[in-house]
Amino acid sequence: MTAIISLPDMGWTPFFQSQFDADEYGELTPVRVNEVHRNAVETISQTGPRRLPMTGTLIDHGVAVGDWIFIDNATGLPARVLDRKSLLKRRAAGDDPAPQLIAANVDTLFIVSSCNADFNIARLERYLALARQAEIEPVLILTKADLCDDPGKYQHEALAALQDVQVKTVISKDPTVVEQLAPWCSNGQTVALLGSSGVGKSTIINMLSDANALTQDIRKDDSKGRHTTTRRSMHRTKSGGWVIDTPGMRSLRMTDVAEGVDIVFSDVAELAMQCRFNDCAHDTEPGCAIQAAIAAGDLDSARLMRWQKLLREDERHTETIAQSQTRAKALSQKIATSKARLRSKKGNFY
Repeated sequence: MTAIISLPDMGWTPFFQSQFDADEYGELTPVRVNEVHRNAVETISQTGPRRLPMTGTLIDHGVAVGDWIFIDNATGLPARVLDRKSLLKRRAAGDDPAPQLIAANVDTLFIVSSCNADFNIARLERYLALARQAEIEPVLILTKADLCDDPGKYQHEALAALQDVQVKTVISKDPTVVEQLAPWCSNGQTVALLGSSGVGKSTIINMLSDANALTQDIRKDDSKGRHTTTRRSMHRTKSGGWVIDTPGMRSLRMTDVAEGVDIVFSDVAELAMQCRFNDCAHDTEPGCAIQAAIAAGDLDSARLMRWQKLLREDERHTETIAQSQTRAKALSQKIATSKARLRSKKGNFY
């Protein structure tokens, strides 16, 4: 017999309740997405799991693990996807300008890195920008502390380089990891894990829940891992929350995260506003507050370069998406015009 689970237990909050019109009660049922497939989505509901077809409504809107969907009780089909309180996304691989949805309605992002060669401040800043843009609380989880001579070194470096971020050093297979991460996994809360392959995400998922996700060790020669999780999925934690597992990401292409980047690099962004010229390139211009801070030893030039690199990448990818949408709209108009002319010619012919 399937246990009944309440909407608040599933992560339902007043934010979602406000999207439920009074005249829709009895007509629509809210469910939450816990897996997305090519032709269907798996959901959880108050009465148990429900499998829904991937309809045009879902395709046109886009659907991610963690989304809330209203089901039309009369047809049993998705009626609409609810507005999200948060969304993690990245630029899709290849030339596709469309954003790839990672997870929706996440409260906390566990950014997972291991205490070895995988640890990379520039990569961690990318994950942080993603979280800050989505207004999700980031927590850095440092794994494999038992395989490192001095795990404190990695924690110290992270705390020094990353602003306003909590850092937890854990041994993924140690049962105490559940207690260490419990504050973010309580009833109704949703966490997502992001990080490279082989850093211990699946092991943490297994400890927090009963997901039984596959795990693989990292390669000893380069500290890189092989993909074990191949799709995104959401699981109930032992403390009543929800955890979203994601495939390992060696490439995180940024798009539409300029505000998130400036939050992560708030010290650099604030200095930029003090420059004499609004269009200062922060190179050799007179009155550059950033270069003055570097000269005084108050700012690392490498940090400036990372900030500029992320902003350039975001601008390039975001512009590409906008241009692609403009071209698609123009093409659609041309097709419509061509069809109208063709129909007109056929009418004249007959």
